[in-house]
Amino acid sequence: MSKPMNSTPAIEIKGLKKTYRKTRKSPEKEALKGIDLIVPRGSIFGLLGPNGAGKSTLINILAGLVVKSEGEASICGYDLARQTRQARASIGVVPQEIAMDVYFTPFQALEIQAGYYGVPKSERRSEELLAALGLSDKRDAYVRQLSGGMKRRLLIAKALVHTPPVLILDEPTAGVDIELRRQLWKYVEELHSRGTTIILTTHYLEEAEALCDRIAIIHNGEIAANEDKSTLLSRLDQRTLCITPTEPVKDIPKGLKTLDVSLSEKGDLLIHYRTGKDSISGMLNQVKAAGLSIADLRTEEPDLEDVFMALTYDAD
Repeated sequence: MSKPMNSTPAIEIKGLKKTYRKTRKSPEKEALKGIDLIVPRGSIFGLLGPNGAGKSTLINILAGLVVKSEGEASICGYDLARQTRQARASIGVVPQEIAMDVYFTPFQALEIQAGYYGVPKSERRSEELLAALGLSDKRDAYVRQLSGGMKRRLLIAKALVHTPPVLILDEPTAGVDIELRRQLWKYVEELHSRGTTIILTTHYLEEAEALCDRIAIIHNGEIAANEDKSTLLSRLDQRTLCITPTEPVKDIPKGLKTLDVSLSEKGDLLIHYRTGKDSISGMLNQVKAAGLSIADLRTEEPDLEDVFMALTYDAD
């Protein structure tokens, strides 16, 4: 069978459903309710959602760990049900949980993983991956001797042994320090520059906002949004006009009571407004009419966290 063309999406999902059967301890659970999703090839794609939204179920279906109830899913054009081997060879998954055999060395762990994927010894990249992820000096140490951050880097290396065109990172920086987080993102950006499609789940929304070019938000088993980052951020037509008076303000002047205004701890005025409804010049005139002299001002736009909360506000 011929290899799909590069214009084929990295991931294409149609009507994907998953219902977990009722057990003694839990009722029937509909985790995915007919997901439609396309991940463009070559993108850094954010898959966000609150706990229990269905992210892990979706990832586990793509990884072949969970069987779907209905629908279709393909990876780089390979149908997950009919072309299972090709589909799984096209994806690498870095799980959130750190689980690996602690009695192997990092080098052995990579060699074994490469063997699982049928990578010939002459084409294996174990040394290269260890070097790229800063683990060369731990090549022959036992995995049990590695720190949590090193184990997480080893998980990324294991996911890359077969050079997959698609890499899923499930909460890759959970519990790691700032320096390691920067190192991981630097390497991820290098992978992306070489053409690897990156799918990222994270609870650090500032990471998704900084790295991703497209973001989908899943909530209660359904896609609540799936747009370019800039389009998604523009969903909220709310801004904040931050005014620093010449003299700090302790109370909101009566002349500003008609505005949606609050005070910061420093005594700045924070006026919340909508671009399609309110005039900045009109608000500034009200401030001046209230007897305040302006030393500085700026506007703040909503960030990804604001959009996320607006779309998932009823989440636990």
